[in-house]
Amino acid sequence: MHIRILDKYIFREVLLSFLFGICAFSAVFIGSGTLFKIAKYITDYGASLPAVAKIFVFGLPSVVIWTFPMSMLLASLLTFGRMSSSSEITAMKSCGISFSRIAMPAILLGIVVSIGAIAFNEYVVPWANTAYRNVLYYEIQGNTSMKSQDHVILKEIKEGEIQQLVYARRYDAETQTLQGLAVQSFDAEGNIRHVEHAEYADWSLKEWVMHDGTIYDINDGQTGHQLKFDTQVLPISASPKQIVREQKDPSELTMRELRAEISILKTQYVNTNKLETEFYQRISVPLASLIFALIGIPLGLQPTRNSSSAGFAMSIIIIFIYYALMTMGNALARGGIIAPMFAVWIPNIVGIIAGVILMKRASR
Repeated sequence: MHIRILDKYIFREVLLSFLFGICAFSAVFIGSGTLFKIAKYITDYGASLPAVAKIFVFGLPSVVIWTFPMSMLLASLLTFGRMSSSSEITAMKSCGISFSRIAMPAILLGIVVSIGAIAFNEYVVPWANTAYRNVLYYEIQGNTSMKSQDHVILKEIKEGEIQQLVYARRYDAETQTLQGLAVQSFDAEGNIRHVEHAEYADWSLKEWVMHDGTIYDINDGQTGHQLKFDTQVLPISASPKQIVREQKDPSELTMRELRAEISILKTQYVNTNKLETEFYQRISVPLASLIFALIGIPLGLQPTRNSSSAGFAMSIIIIFIYYALMTMGNALARGGIIAPMFAVWIPNIVGIIAGVILMKRASR
């Protein structure tokens, strides 16, 4: 019974400090980034109050997701630093409670925060980023003209299954053409049955017309009959405006959508390092909350952690080191020097090793 009361006490203290950390770090990010952008939108584009309010709200999730690991680190440092300086940790140990048992509520919160951050990053952040882009592009900047884009992907889906897939290496807004086309048609089992390649397709009032292409029939994975054509109607009904609006930035895609886009681009021999880096970071960054808990708990017990200002300063230093390693990992992944799957985990691996070492020392 006493252990349960103690668990609730430690869990509550860490949770309150964690919520404080989210507010503190979010305020820093908003003050240094979001508000500056809003001021720029007002002065440059004369953004209305409703549009500014939307930008502020839709911009919050992408800010908050980065504060979860930071806040978990700060919460661990502050809570265990305070309990250590007030001799609460000493009193608990004198009652026969091990350090690992004392740390368990904070570690449990780190696990909960990590899982919650993964879900938040999957279901809330992409949707908010898309809404943010639409408000900025169409309501504030007032763009009605199309913009050129690389790697355009269009999918026709029925009952959850892809019926047809269209890939274009580039959409040229000036000429309203889709360049480097590949069209794949699938059967009921998801196998490719029909492939069309074309040099380009142009928009002709109400339809896309492909030029200089070849049609392939696929049987059991093998290329069968081939037919060349000068012109052929591209079997999609989307207008240039609809095509541009359907394309999303990697930050607007869910993990499932990222995985699907990576697979599609690989079939077209396109470099997917950037997308793969984004995909694996959707897991590695949220899991940093648990890693920071493992680091912050033992560091909070150090004699120098006797004030909230010292705990905040230590958080900044550790966070800087972590994100410096993450930036390095991103560069290595996008440059193709190291596989993205391993490169994005560099800061987490370093953090896990440091956390385990610190926890073992603190438990002695």
